[in-house]
Amino acid sequence: MSGQRDFDFEFGSWQVSHRRLRDRLTHCQEWDEFLGHSETRPVMGGAGNVEDNLLHLPTGDYRAIAVRSFDVTRDEWAIWWLSSLSPHVLDVPVKGRFEGNEGAFFAADVLRGRPVKVRFLWRKGEVPRWEQAFSGDSGISWETNWTMDFTRA
Repeated sequence: MSGQRDFDFEFGSWQVSHRRLRDRLTHCQEWDEFLGHSETRPVMGGAGNVEDNLLHLPTGDYRAIAVRSFDVTRDEWAIWWLSSLSPHVLDVPVKGRFEGNEGAFFAADVLRGRPVKVRFLWRKGEVPRWEQAFSGDSGISWETNWTMDFTRA
């Protein structure tokens, strides 16, 4: 069965509680917590969606979007991130799918010149959660560096 409707739970407006690690893959234990707002809507006749974000970082506000598209032949989602902090840089897409109420999405990327694996985890539910983690050892261990908890606005 196609997973094309797997992100339908996120359509609408949300208040978002962010928790972001200050530095990644350096054994940092300091987190910033801040609020945000997001709105997600379907595009491409339901084969994709766009999540528009306003993030209230301690250092100031910025905007970003997540763009998601579904490949029906692979039964796979791709997710890109584009931020107003780097408006000409579209992040490497993470790709994956949901199994029940949990989705896992992966990519190979580079952090400060070092190859890393990236993992997004999505958990559906009354308060959906997104988590980002990086691995500097090819996926043997993971460091969660950002979480977002979504509450209906």
